[in-house]
Amino acid sequence: MSATVTAIQQPNRPQTNSIQQELHHIGEELIASLPPIEELSAGQRRGMIARYSAVLEGNFIYWMTGAYLSAKSEEARSIIEENLLTEVRDSHPRMLRKFAMAARAVPSDSDALAVFPQLTAVRLFIGRLSTAPIIAMMAFFEGFIQEFMAYLADLAKRQGSEEREYTDVHGVCDIEHSEELFRALEVEMAIASQSHEPADLFEGVYLLRSLIQAIIADPARSVTAIRGS
Repeated sequence: MSATVTAIQQPNRPQTNSIQQELHHIGEELIASLPPIEELSAGQRRGMIARYSAVLEGNFIYWMTGAYLSAKSEEARSIIEENLLTEVRDSHPRMLRKFAMAARAVPSDSDALAVFPQLTAVRLFIGRLSTAPIIAMMAFFEGFIQEFMAYLADLAKRQGSEEREYTDVHGVCDIEHSEELFRALEVEMAIASQSHEPADLFEGVYLLRSLIQAIIADPARSVTAIRGS
């Protein structure tokens, strides 16, 4: 075995541990920014569920496919493939659509338009197939999702829904998915360090953070604030 191959296969743990801590901090800030659920109107609850559904139902598999296509190591591809297999085999988009329907929050045109600029930015970022930044983004998102599921489930419950398959599944499986993606990131960062390809590791994370903020935000409240200023 050559020295180069050995270096690639050794996980870059100190660096990815600090990255994981930073991404966890970003996720915690997003969770802390969620509006108190008891203060939301039925329309605001519906809107948040609908915007979330408008983004995730048709895009998560696309994002993860971008991670798979960009991966340079067999280990990373294997990890991402397992994630994709779960999404497709268990029909997670179906779970999310059932969840939105039960909460009377099927996305409308206005819901899709509310997140369109931020979603477009993430899509274009994925299209560049920059391996480590995409995997960092997906690892961050998997970690955020499992923290967000309790809030999302409560939104739906207050909408009169008893449908919990989507939130129950993602509140558990995404913990493992996030850890596995950090393992993939370790391998891909080792490869990237040898290729000397410049990349902003957190670019996708910051774009995704903006998209999540658009999901959380109430467009009507934002318009009112602008008109009142």
